[in-house]
Amino acid sequence: MSLFPIDSSEPINLLPKDGTANYYGLIYNAIQTDFYLKTFLETIAWKNDEMNILGTKIVTKRKVAWYGDVSMDYTYSNTTITALSWTDELLAIKKKVQNLTRKSYNACLLNLYHNGSEGLGWHSDKESELEKAGAIASVTFGAKRKFVFKHKETKEKVEIFLENGSLLLMKDEIQSHWLHRLPPTTKIHSPRINLTFRTIVGKGILQ
Repeated sequence: MSLFPIDSSEPINLLPKDGTANYYGLIYNAIQTDFYLKTFLETIAWKNDEMNILGTKIVTKRKVAWYGDVSMDYTYSNTTITALSWTDELLAIKKKVQNLTRKSYNACLLNLYHNGSEGLGWHSDKESELEKAGAIASVTFGAKRKFVFKHKETKEKVEIFLENGSLLLMKDEIQSHWLHRLPPTTKIHSPRINLTFRTIVGKGILQ
């Protein structure tokens, strides 16, 4: 018996080709999102994001945290972070996301954007520790923000606003063909927390 039963209600793919981006819309109500946003702001072990670009260390205002099943490393932008143990709240969200997406995940990278001035530039998630063509499930709590995809060859763009309590699933060959970004904005003055559930394989798992 399949762990994730087949459900014909899977959202339509937002992308025209070369990958899959399913937007599920709201999966949590206002009471639940308020609870999770407050809990994560107060209890997650946030650290300023550090990147090493062309030999220069850059510390961003955006903060991050890394949680997972077991002790594991994750490297991006030439910076390595080690996972902490799951919290009860993260495990509850992971279970819900796994049931909805019919995928399993063993780690979560959390991002804290304090306001609209903080964003993330064009990139694709192709780190060696990630499962090849694996799924990344993104859950948003807090401010509604624009999220943009750009095809690496055609430069075609697809935009969507990620709502408070919503779920976006990126999978298949999307990371090979599309970039994505969270553009900054002067219109947002409240925080957004983004949970990105992923699957770490190979050398990312510490023995």
